[in-house]
Amino acid sequence: MRLTSLASALAIGLLAIPMTGCDENALEPNSDSAVRPTASILTADAPNVELGRELYFDKSLSRNGNQSCASCHDPKWGFTGPNPAVNDRGAVYAGSFRQRFGNRKPPSAAYATFAPIRYYDYDEGLWIGGNFWDGRATGEKLGNPAADQALGPFLNPVEQALPDRSCVVYLVRVGNYSDLFHAVWGMDLTDLEFPKDMKQQCRRSTGDFDAEFSPEDEAAIDAAYDQVGLSIAAFEASAEVNPFSSKYDAWKAGMEEFTDQEELGFELFIGEKALCSACHIADLADSQDLFTDFSFDNLGVPKNPESPAYKSDPTFVDLGLGGSLFDLGENGKQKVPTLRNVGKRPGTQATKAYMHNGYFKTLEQVVNFYNTRDVKDVCPGPYTADEAMAADCWPAPEVAANVNSDELGDLGLTAEEEAAIVAFMLTLSDR
Repeated sequence: MRLTSLASALAIGLLAIPMTGCDENALEPNSDSAVRPTASILTADAPNVELGRELYFDKSLSRNGNQSCASCHDPKWGFTGPNPAVNDRGAVYAGSFRQRFGNRKPPSAAYATFAPIRYYDYDEGLWIGGNFWDGRATGEKLGNPAADQALGPFLNPVEQALPDRSCVVYLVRVGNYSDLFHAVWGMDLTDLEFPKDMKQQCRRSTGDFDAEFSPEDEAAIDAAYDQVGLSIAAFEASAEVNPFSSKYDAWKAGMEEFTDQEELGFELFIGEKALCSACHIADLADSQDLFTDFSFDNLGVPKNPESPAYKSDPTFVDLGLGGSLFDLGENGKQKVPTLRNVGKRPGTQATKAYMHNGYFKTLEQVVNFYNTRDVKDVCPGPYTADEAMAADCWPAPEVAANVNSDELGDLGLTAEEEAAIVAFMLTLSDR
């Protein structure tokens, strides 16, 4: 059983009560003192949002000066991966070093700041909240999962690949918005003492990073680095990233009408046949539906045979939340994403990948999988989604344990009903 109303989901996510803590795994399920933590409302005043925007689009904040947050989270694509050729295959994006790849497709950065700090819901028996597909950005450190997540790619060797957090702070200092950083946070980065060869140390591809700082500067750098994450999250919390401007929002406000197909899709979406809103909550009583319950689920998605992760290591298995928590009972579960902007892209022919590993290439494939996963034969090999659709089969799940068989797999939807659900989901793109 899932969280049954958007109101209950938001109640745990948006109260202005900042949380602090040191435990990356948040509250353990065997803790008698576990409570529902709440994510703090980010400081979203105009200067901080502007600073966050500068940071978000700044390619200089990477080892080779060639990758920003927006490189993998592009507004025109619903703040996710913007390269149709990449999406059409492995869906995993190269980092600042173009020969290095991670193991998942970029999640959307839109509406990400609404996620609560990760916690265990005893009533539902589910982990809730956090960001990244595996929930490892718990929000415990900075008070909001989006802020925690914003700091991850800078130092990840397969993403922006900077060797140290001091490099992020230094590159902000020598950038063209250090005065804005000073105005927002009250810290003058020019007061920090960096080595004369700091830029070379941050940019070089080989050799050890050996910059040393006084204890006072070290503390200031740590504080400034966290403030970078908070400013990026402030931008991500702004109306520019979360405008609630879709056709669905206009329909809900009585300003626009659904087509007959979209109306049928909505009725199926919230109904007992398709069960979509069991996880992607739509609540007509709430003004801002997020179309997620912030939980984690193993849908039985197959491996993407074109992913660089599997090509470099055929034995690799993405354990998702279970890998983050080191909990076998959570293996294979990935974050339930918002469906807002699920179809947003520049042009209807441009490929946009779906699921944590980008296995599916169209919403039609996704809905057909939900409908027929347990009905079709198991494919004899690691088929792509296109090959599986053509052969009328589905490959085995990447993780066979903990697969959700209650809310998908054999829904009995007709082809007309599948198409209607897709039509409704396309109304969720911001305009």
